[in-house]
Amino acid sequence: MERRILVSGASGLIGSAWVRAARSASFEVVRLVRDQRDARPGSIYWNHRNSLVVAHPVDLEDFDAVVHLGGAPVAQRWTSKVQRSIFSSRVDATRTLCERIAMGRRPPRVLLCASAVGFYGDRGEEILTEQSIAGSGFLADTCTAWEAATRPAKDAGIRVVHLRFGIVLDKNGGALKKMLTPFRFGLGGRLGSGHQWMSWVSLPDVIRAMTFLMGRDDLCGAFNLTSPNPVTNQKFTRALAHAVHRPAVFPVPRTALRLAFGNMADEGLLASSRALPKRLQDAGFAFENDEIRTSLEALLR
Repeated sequence: MERRILVSGASGLIGSAWVRAARSASFEVVRLVRDQRDARPGSIYWNHRNSLVVAHPVDLEDFDAVVHLGGAPVAQRWTSKVQRSIFSSRVDATRTLCERIAMGRRPPRVLLCASAVGFYGDRGEEILTEQSIAGSGFLADTCTAWEAATRPAKDAGIRVVHLRFGIVLDKNGGALKKMLTPFRFGLGGRLGSGHQWMSWVSLPDVIRAMTFLMGRDDLCGAFNLTSPNPVTNQKFTRALAHAVHRPAVFPVPRTALRLAFGNMADEGLLASSRALPKRLQDAGFAFENDEIRTSLEALLR
């Protein structure tokens, strides 16, 4: 029988790739959209901030799975308004969605809900697994509240999986696309000292891991969606420069990053996250792109 999957954040980097993969596997995909201009056949319009247009529980029934990936962009200067938007678009939206799907007579069997390795905060050289405690700071607090917001779904007996994404690499979007232009012009370089650890993962491995987790009824809780081989920013910089056949001799000073991005620089660009996908690997998942140099070369072909 054809599976029905409800997807939020379907226009983003991960969401659009997930929708393509699900449809190629003959799944029926329905998009949950927050812009009424995107509401068309095969989509459900909702607005978690306005109770009058929050999707009715009946509209959210008869789905085998819900994949919740929505959220305001993190990679921007953090004003108070931006931080409120980042928090609300994740925490409030997740809580509202979970309350609605929990109210249905035929709720989904599984909810895959986005989170991030920002959960761990800036942890230096510490090796992080899903058993590691939450860190401190705005991103860590947001991720902790984001995961807690799925409680209504858990209480309704829905299997909930928290996808703690690392830096997802794809040449057509996300962080890698933004870095490609300066690096291709020979203007790339490490960020700050370059000693901070980067938990990265290729987009193809993300989609494979999500499919794996959706199909395993025995798996729930948090999973790090990161390569088993995190690298320092300095090593990543060298690997990317090698992949585009250019030098990387223009480091970006910490002070410049702080001027441009404010607190986001410290918690995002300069924070050290050495997260490992222990639970995924223990469950039998095998990464196809696990070394940064060969992965970047493959992604940039």
